[in-house]
Amino acid sequence: MREIILISFLGPDQPNQFTRLMQVLSVHSLQILDVGQAVIHNQLTLGIVVASDNETATALAMKEILILAHDIGLTVRFKPISNAEYEQWVSEGGRTRYIVTALAPELTAAHLQAVTKIVSSQGFNIETVTRLSGRLDLQTDSPFPRRACVQFGLSGQMLDAQAMRAACLSLSGELNIDVAVQEDNAYRRNRRLVCFDMDSTLIEQEVIDELALEAGVGAQVAEITERAMQGELDFQQSFRARVALLKGLDASVLPKIAERLTVTEGAERLISTLKALGYKTAILSGGFQYFAEYLQAKLGIDEVHANILDVRDGLVTGEVKGAIVDGARKAELLRQLADKMGISLEQAMAVGDGANDLPMLSIAGLGVAYRAKPLVRQNANQAISSVGLDGVLYLLGMHDKDLNRA
Repeated sequence: MREIILISFLGPDQPNQFTRLMQVLSVHSLQILDVGQAVIHNQLTLGIVVASDNETATALAMKEILILAHDIGLTVRFKPISNAEYEQWVSEGGRTRYIVTALAPELTAAHLQAVTKIVSSQGFNIETVTRLSGRLDLQTDSPFPRRACVQFGLSGQMLDAQAMRAACLSLSGELNIDVAVQEDNAYRRNRRLVCFDMDSTLIEQEVIDELALEAGVGAQVAEITERAMQGELDFQQSFRARVALLKGLDASVLPKIAERLTVTEGAERLISTLKALGYKTAILSGGFQYFAEYLQAKLGIDEVHANILDVRDGLVTGEVKGAIVDGARKAELLRQLADKMGISLEQAMAVGDGANDLPMLSIAGLGVAYRAKPLVRQNANQAISSVGLDGVLYLLGMHDKDLNRA
């Protein structure tokens, strides 16, 4: 009669434990059906599901496992699994899996309780819990911003995706925590292209507002900018209206403006990490090519597409050259870049903050609204507001310990 047994171990982690346990099972020819291990603060939790048709071999193996566990300081438990239970477990292997990522400057028990309550309400079971952020040194004040990230691996059937998304957004606003829900598939682990908006995403400013200040029309342009970013105005019309107000501006101020632009928190770490890992990066901006190229050189971006400010005789004419890079154009450019690389849109990622970023966020495999307006947060796949731009790396499943080597 075929026996299936779950063997659970708990105790201090030591070198060579797993090898010695496998040796016992190997001697008695037990089949390994499943195995999983976690170590937290040098405490080991290990589970092994074994099977055998030989009752004598199984009994001898269990006896030797008990002796070995005592010898290496582990507590061991045996739990028989019926054939029906095992077949049920096998049948669940074909279900869609999900990853929930929780990140914030600091994650408390209240945060995790709130996140897992949402998870449970959707009928999911938590199979894995993994800390992606680095170990927190309580004795040293780090010069880097604090952040914490925990990733949950879920099994089960999503009951209501829209309700889960709404609950996560609501929680973000209440507790200053970001919660991302992604399908755990091959694409999630194989993104190859990351496209960024520039203004208020890679940099903290809106460049057109900076130009307007130099031209003495700051208040008029800022009002139009805000209405456009909130989605209240058509981007092309509002953009032309703002650029027209710049007519007569001395182009010699462009380098001065570029030098005072502030790179967003975490942007340099994000870009350098992506480059080290072989990702292609691009700026797709409704701003201006001059500043996009400045940022390209500073951060090492692979490709940039933005609006070309028309300058004649050293003065801004109040017009742009060529087609305006609006939301539709950003999405088109993202498609073109993916085609050029020979990758699926599912392998592309887009990050932005404004309403004109929504088209590219919606077609990318992973679209992230970064410190975005409410309209954008509600319509993007994912949103990050509580940490710096490098928090995006956690959505790609990266660990801090790996990033330090990148």
